[in-house]
Amino acid sequence: MKTQRRFLLKRLFTSIAGVAGLGTSTRALAEPTLEKEVTGVVAQDDIPLYSGSTKLGNLVFVSGAGAHFEGDIRSHTDHVLKEIEKELIKAGSSMEKVLKVNVLLHDLKDYKAMNEVYKGRFGKNPPVRTTVAVHAGVPGNSWVEIDCVAYV
Repeated sequence: MKTQRRFLLKRLFTSIAGVAGLGTSTRALAEPTLEKEVTGVVAQDDIPLYSGSTKLGNLVFVSGAGAHFEGDIRSHTDHVLKEIEKELIKAGSSMEKVLKVNVLLHDLKDYKAMNEVYKGRFGKNPPVRTTVAVHAGVPGNSWVEIDCVAYV
C-alpha cells in the first residue's frame, strides 16, 4: 500500500511539474547546447558594464532603458518604450511578446501620466508589471527606467 501511494504521489508531482512548466525549464537550463547571446555591450573605460539585451534559449532579457535629456514623464516614457522596442526587435522579439516589465519611477506622482503613455504599447494582452518609485531617483536623471523579459 505504501509503495503504491508513493508511486501515485510521485506521478502526481511529476504531472504538476510538467503542467507548470517546471520540467521544461529545468531541462532547458541543463541543456549544454544553450548559449547566451549578448547585444549592445556598454563599456566604461574599456570595461564592460552591461548588455542591451541577453538571450538564452527563447527568452530575451532587456536592460533598463532611461531617458537622459530634458523633458517630462510623458516624453521620457515614450522615449524609453521606443528604446525597449528597438532592443527587442534586434533580439528577434517584439513588444507583443513581452512577459514581464519592471518600471522604476523617479516620483510616484508620475504614475498616472506614465500609464497614459504606456497603455497599449504591448498589444491587447499586456505583460505582468511591477512599478516602484525609487527613493534615491533613477540613474542619469531620467524620470523613468524600464526593463523587460520577452520570448522570441
